[in-house]
Formats: sequence, C-alpha cells, structure tokens
Amino acid sequence: MTSHKAVTLGLAGTGRIGTAHAETLKNLPNVANVIVADADAERARTTATKLEVEFAPDLDALFAADLDGIIIATATDSHPELIIRAVDAGLPVFCEKPVAADIDGTLAVLDHIQSSSVPVQIGFQRRFDAGYRAARAAVASGSLGWLHTLRATTLDPAPPPAEYIPRSGGIFRDCGVHDFDIIRWVTGREVVEVYTTGANRGERFFVDAGDVDTAAVSLRLDDNTLATVSLTRYNGSGYDVRLEALGSKANAIVGLDDRSPLTSVEPDYPTSPYPAYPGFMDRFRNAYTEELVAFVSVVTGTLENPCSPADALEAFYVAEACELSRAERRPVQITEVRR
Repeated sequence: MTSHKAVTLGLAGTGRIGTAHAETLKNLPNVANVIVADADAERARTTATKLEVEFAPDLDALFAADLDGIIIATATDSHPELIIRAVDAGLPVFCEKPVAADIDGTLAVLDHIQSSSVPVQIGFQRRFDAGYRAARAAVASGSLGWLHTLRATTLDPAPPPAEYIPRSGGIFRDCGVHDFDIIRWVTGREVVEVYTTGANRGERFFVDAGDVDTAAVSLRLDDNTLATVSLTRYNGSGYDVRLEALGSKANAIVGLDDRSPLTSVEPDYPTSPYPAYPGFMDRFRNAYTEELVAFVSVVTGTLENPCSPADALEAFYVAEACELSRAERRPVQITEVRR
C-alpha cells in the first residue's frame, strides 16, 4: 500500500468517542470512505446519516466490506474478539484502550497476534498531544538534567454515569492508566513499585462497585525517579490534566495554560478570562485527531505503529499493581502482577 492511496476505514462502535472518531476520519485527506456499525443498528444508522458516511447493519457486514483498516470503539469486553478478528482478516487495527478488561485477556490477545505482521495501534491519545510531546523531547534532550520528581493529575470535573462504573475496571485501570502510560512514554523509564490509597466522599455507586472516587498514587521508576499521580471524579473547577517533569536543571509542565482550572489566592495575581476545559474531548481534541492521522499512516505503511498492545499491557500492569496496593494497603512491586 502506498502513501497516496486513499483508504476505506470501518468503525465499530458509534457511542460518544466512536462518533467523534468517525467525524474526524471523514475529513482526513487520505480517507476516501468511512463505514460505521454498532451493536445498536439504529444508533449506527443515525450517526451515518448525520455525518454523511456509510452504514453497515451489523459487524459482520462491516467486516465483509472492502476495508483497508478498522477502528474499534466498542465496549471493552468486545475488544479482544474484534482485534483478533481484524488481525486474522489482515486488517490494521486502531482500538481504544484497553486491549481487554484484564491482564489475562490482554495476554491472550497478544499471544494470538504476536506472529502476525498486522499492526494494532492502541488509543493512548496523550502521546499525540503537543505538550506531552514537548515534555518528552525535553527529557530526551537532557535539558532538564536528571529527573527527581514527576507529578501527574487526572482530575475529572464530574463522575461518569453510575452504570458505567461497575464495568469500568476501576479508577486505576480506567483513568489512571493514561497517566501510567504517559509517564513511561515521556521518561522512557519503567515503573517498578507502586503505593496507593483511595477514598470515597461522593456518590455511593463507587463503593457499591468496589471502586473509589479519589486516589493518590506513588510510583518509583527504575532509575529511582519518584512520581505521584492524583486522580478524582469530582474536580468541580474543571478538567485538570497535567504532568510536571521536575529536573535537576529545569522543569517542563504539561497542561499549564489559560484554561487550567487553577485558582491562585495570591494578592493581585490575575484571574484567567478563559473557561476551564469541560472534559477530555475538549482538552485533547487535537490529540485525538493526530492519533487517527497516525493510524492512517500506519494503514498505508508509511509509519511504524506508535502505540502497540505491548505498550498498553505495561500501563495495565501498573494499574493492576495499584489496585492490589489499595486493597492490601502496602507497596507492590510490578513483578508481583507481571505474568
């Protein structure tokens, strides 16, 4: 396949993120056609009509179409089957995280696809955000000196719907996994130990699901850099996602701008006239576009896969260790959960 070939892409799943992906894809220059499908056929039909893209009545019809690649934005429990089906059909895959709902499921997918040359790109969109890319470049250049501390936050302004929480995998697998991935990616280091705690001061449905609505995470990297990750579903001032890379010579701060939901109480410090980001789709709009631009290049064979299932597995190991640490109230080595 050559870089100038316009491709036809299938998209499975027309919920919020799937619909956003379809709208992005249809406007990319190297995409000739987008075909959407969903377990809810009417939802897919409505999306196709609204976006003026093609409609497939079910996933079988989608896979039967003449596709060059497929985007999977369905429920998590369907990811393994769809990834394997696409790879077996020779179709490059873009799949929203996670690969599977748990480590064993992820390993089963990796085991099935490891002998295939068909690329599978996992959707960790922060890798395509300009700020995180600049921080990674700064770390790699040595301009920060050696890192002593990383501070990451993913603070949601309001919780997801109650029905989502029991199938979310919990705050570490659903939310913190983005921070774990980006800390690995920005630093080029691996996490070796975690210590976490969590609390519930919000809705009862978090407790009922065995989850927490707020968590504090301490990480040790393999070069003894320390990192903290703060997570909550209740940051009323707005969506606050940042990464502070603090070095012996300088620092690099991602997500610090006029829309950061930070209120200084210092006298005479100016208040930003701009509203905070209301959620992840607004904060990472450009990153979501860039990861799909990258996927089209993966499909056409002009770019190496920028985020493999093996990368996703490493972040998942950290999330799994965090859950164990919270449950047992102790530091956990990543080796304890690695299969």
